[in-house]
This record gives sequence, C-alpha cells and structure tokens, in this order.
Amino acid sequence: MTKNLPYIMPSPQHQVEEGFAGYKTTHQFYHEVRSRSEFQRYCEWYYAIAEQNRQELKRMRGELNIFQWFRRR
Repeated sequence: MTKNLPYIMPSPQHQVEEGFAGYKTTHQFYHEVRSRSEFQRYCEWYYAIAEQNRQELKRMRGELNIFQWFRRR
C-alpha cells in the first residue's frame, strides 16, 4: 500500500513548477522554430517573385511600345 502512496498524494509545488517550466520552454522553442521557418519560406517566395518581376520588366522595356504611336500628335 505504501508503494502506491506517491501516485495518490500530489507532488510538491516546486516539482510541478519545474515540470511546467520545461513544458513552457519546449513549447516556446518549437513556436520560435516554426515562426522562423515560415518567415524563411516567405522571404524565399518574395525574392523569387521579385526576381521574376525584374525579368518581366526588363523584357517589357525591350519590347516595341505600340501605344506610343497612338499618342503622337
């Protein structure tokens, strides 16, 4: 009967706080890792789109501007 006593009686407060502190630290760590990964993916996407836009702008500048013919007076 006495061997089951630790399961029946609550743990001391400092042990409970240590357990929750470990959980909270782990949770915050994984949240930070997830946030940084999402930010990294966003930056990669942004730079890829920016490069694509630069290429399109360069191509557009090299094309013949038909609208300029209609604007001449």
